[in-house]
Amino acid sequence: MVTTHAATGLSDHGHDRRSDRRRQRPVVRYLALDVAAIEKVAREEEVGMLVIGLPLTLAGDEGHQAERVRRFAEAARALGLPVELYDERHTSHEARLRGAKDLDAGAATVLLEDFLAQRTR
Repeated sequence: MVTTHAATGLSDHGHDRRSDRRRQRPVVRYLALDVAAIEKVAREEEVGMLVIGLPLTLAGDEGHQAERVRRFAEAARALGLPVELYDERHTSHEARLRGAKDLDAGAATVLLEDFLAQRTR
């Protein structure tokens, strides 16, 4: 089981088509939730993929935290869901510019929006 003390963001990107209420889409921003907790949310929210923010330096290099995230991603793969690592540089800054009340959730939303936009190009 993987646990740490860093922050996790949940993106509320998208609507639940059945009830038209906002849904939180799990996007692991760092490493705060352990795999069992993510599995619970993934089951409850019918998640089809985990998108995990990869903390790179401004120069695009990987440091100690990126190594921890990669280890966490490997552990999360045991859930049987596809796991994608995505560059999270500038997501907190963008969330701040958007006026996010919860910076981690805002950054997670930015990360997911960027990831989805990149996939549709």
